[in-house]
Amino acid sequence: MKQKFTILFDLDGTLVDTAPDLMGAHNHVMKKFGYPTKSTRQIRSLVGQGAGAMLGRSIWGQAKKEFGKVQDEKVKKEMVKDFVDFYGKNILNESTLINGVKEFLIWAKEKNISMAVCTNKQEHLAIDLLKKIGIYNFFEYVAGHNTFDYCKPDPRHLTSVVEILDGDLKKTIMIGDSEADADAAKNAGITVILLEDGYTEKKVSEIYYDHLIKDFIGVEKIVQSYLS
Repeated sequence: MKQKFTILFDLDGTLVDTAPDLMGAHNHVMKKFGYPTKSTRQIRSLVGQGAGAMLGRSIWGQAKKEFGKVQDEKVKKEMVKDFVDFYGKNILNESTLINGVKEFLIWAKEKNISMAVCTNKQEHLAIDLLKKIGIYNFFEYVAGHNTFDYCKPDPRHLTSVVEILDGDLKKTIMIGDSEADADAAKNAGITVILLEDGYTEKKVSEIYYDHLIKDFIGVEKIVQSYLS
């Protein structure tokens, strides 16, 4: 039997522009704990390593002398819990699909390509968002921040999913928007398609990629070149 091709997708900033709703949850927590709020643009540079890392990086960036408070595990856990609870209830207020995503997923499905999501969002939140925004059924597997004992940029986050799908790393592409996606894929020996203007502080020139895209319009042309 011919080995199927596999595409792994990041979620936040790749499939869905979640920054507006992440900002809402972030600012809810910051107001409650007495820290400054942030704009949607600022939030885009903090997402990618999970809720705890995002909140910590936010405080570290605005008030370094206050960061020690977040090192208190009890406080940190309370902040993360509040964030997850609020975000879970407001997960699709303003979030939207990245341009061309639905059409690309339909094309890939027609090509019998296996698809999965590898995100540093908590698994239940990722699944809920995918269902509510209407693309969950395109994916054979969803691996979140807490699915395994490791997550991006650890390459095992990707390789474990490929193994679960009975795929082949040499016939796999990772589509993401940050260095966490790119580094995980590079170290796993997986081709990287990178979205510009991702949820990262880094410039595109500082991130590894094989192909650079603005959105999903025309991405099938890139993927088609790998199908053989």
